[in-house]
Amino acid sequence: MTARRVFWLALWPAGLAFGAFSLAIARREPGYSFGGQSAFASAAELVAGYALLVVGLVAWARRPESRFGHLLTAASFGWFLLEWNTPGVGSAFVFTVGLVLYVACPPLVAHAALAYPDGRLRSWLERAGLAVAYAGAVLVLGFLPALVFDPAAEGCGQCPRNLLLIAGDSTAYESLNRVGVHLGLAWVLLLILLAAWQLVRSTPVRRRVVAPVLVAGGAYLGLVAADFAHSLDRGFLSNDAVDRRLWLGEAAALCALALGVVWAWQRARRTRSAVARLVVELADSPEPGGLRDVLATNLGDPSLQIAYPIADGARHVDAQGRPVRLDGVVTPLVRGEGTVAVLVHRPGLLDDAGLVEEVTAAARLALENERLQAEVRAQLEDLRASQARIIATGDAERRRLERDLHDGAQQRLVALSLLLRLARTNVDGATDERLAKAEEELRQALAELRELAHGIYPEALGEDGLAAALEALAETSPVPVKIGTLPEERFDTTIESTAYFVVAELVRRSGSGPVTVGVGRVDGQLIVEVGAVAAGDLTDLEDRVGALDGRLVVEPGRIRAEIPCA
Repeated sequence: MTARRVFWLALWPAGLAFGAFSLAIARREPGYSFGGQSAFASAAELVAGYALLVVGLVAWARRPESRFGHLLTAASFGWFLLEWNTPGVGSAFVFTVGLVLYVACPPLVAHAALAYPDGRLRSWLERAGLAVAYAGAVLVLGFLPALVFDPAAEGCGQCPRNLLLIAGDSTAYESLNRVGVHLGLAWVLLLILLAAWQLVRSTPVRRRVVAPVLVAGGAYLGLVAADFAHSLDRGFLSNDAVDRRLWLGEAAALCALALGVVWAWQRARRTRSAVARLVVELADSPEPGGLRDVLATNLGDPSLQIAYPIADGARHVDAQGRPVRLDGVVTPLVRGEGTVAVLVHRPGLLDDAGLVEEVTAAARLALENERLQAEVRAQLEDLRASQARIIATGDAERRRLERDLHDGAQQRLVALSLLLRLARTNVDGATDERLAKAEEELRQALAELRELAHGIYPEALGEDGLAAALEALAETSPVPVKIGTLPEERFDTTIESTAYFVVAELVRRSGSGPVTVGVGRVDGQLIVEVGAVAAGDLTDLEDRVGALDGRLVVEPGRIRAEIPCA
C-alpha cells in the first residue's frame, strides 16, 4: 500500500474526529461559538462539515490527479476551524491555530468551486483573485492580528496563551481587523464575480456540468459577503444573532454544493449503465455514421462526435471520410498501443478513465468496422479531390493553349495572309496564280487552326459561359443539334467545362443526328441530358463526371450527366 493511500485512509477518521472535537469546543462555550447554541446548530455544523469531508475524500479517490477532492477536504477542516478561537478551548496550540485560520473556509470553497471538476483554474484572473482571498483571510485577518493580540490585555482571562504573540498592541489589533473586514468584503465579492463570469463564458454543455457547484458556491460566498458587510461598523467578525443566521445559511449552501457534486456522479453512474445498453445495441453493427447516434443517445450527449485518425494521426475524419475539426473536449479510445478513435464531447462526460475503457470495450468491433470504412471513404475522397484537381489543371492548360494559338500562331497566319494579298498586286499572272493558291492554302490552315483551338477550349465557354458555348457548338457542328433549355447562370469553371465536353463528345459520336441537348439545375445538381445518341464506350466521360462526384446515367436513346453544383 502506497504512502498516499495510507494518508487518504487516515484522513477519514482524522476528519470525523476533527469535526467531533470542534463541536465539543463549541458546546463547551456556546456563547462564543456557532454550533454550540442548539442541537439544530450542532447538527448543521456537523452535516455541512462532514458533507464536504466525505464528498472531498471520495472525489480524491475517484480522480487522484485532480486537486478538487483535496480542496474540498481542506475546506471541511476549514469549516470546523471557526470554532477553535474560543476562550474555553483549553489548549494554547488549538487556540493559536484558530486565531490564524478561522476564516480559511471561504477561499478554500471558492478555490474548489472555480476549479471544478478537473481541479485546474482556467485563467490568471482566477489565480490572482484567489491569491488575494488567501492573503486576506489567513494573513490580514489571521496571522498579522495574532502577532499583536494579547488575550489577557484584551480582557479575556479564560483565553489560552497566544503562541504567536510578539507584542500586545490593541490599536494595531483593531486596525488590522477593520482593514481585514473591509478587504474581506472586497475579495469575497471578487470571487463571486469570478464564479459568475466562469458560468457565463462556459459553453451550454459545460454550464450544465459546473452550474450546480458554482451556483451553490456562489450562494455560500454571498452569505459570507453579507456577514462581512454586517461586520463593517464594528470592525471585526463575531457571532451575534445575525451572524449565526447567516452561518446557518452558509451550512445549507455547503450541503447544496456537496449535493451538486454527488449529482454529477449520479449522472456518470447513469452513463455507466448506458454502456451496458450500448453493448446490446451494438450487437448488430450499425450503418456508417450510426455508431455516433448510438453513443450520443446512450451517453446522454447530443453534441458527441466520433473522429477516426488517419495518415498516422495527422488528420481525423468522420464515418463518411470527411475531415473533422477536434473542437471541444477530446477523449482518445485506445486499444493496445494505438488510438482506434477519438470522442469529442461535453466536459465531464468521460472524466473517469475506467468508463472510457468500458466504452472502448463495448464498441470495439463497431469502432474497428467503422474506422476501416472511414479510411476507405477518406481515400476515395482524396482520390476524387485529386481527379478534380487534375481536371481543373487540364482545363487551365486547354485555356492557355487555346489563348496561345489565338494570340500567337493564328495572328501570325492572319498577318501572313495580308502580306500575300498585298504581294499579289505587284506580280505577273503566273506568280499571281501561285500566290493565290498559297493564300487559299493559308486560309484553310487558318480555318483548321481555329477549329483546333475551338476544340481545345471554346473561347465562348470561358468568356460567356456554358449556355453560349453550347449554342456556338450547335451552330458549328456538322451534326444537327437541337438546343432545349439552358441555364442563364454561371457555374464553377470545372463544372462548366465538364458539362460542355460531355455534350461535345456525345455530339461528335452521335453519327448523323439530330441530337437534342437540355441543361438545367435541379436540387443542387447540374443535369445535362443528350438525346438521340448511342451509348458506346463512355468510360472517359464517366471518369470525368465521376471526378466531380457526379454520375453518368445511360437510358434508352438518352444519356444524362448529373454533376453536383451546390
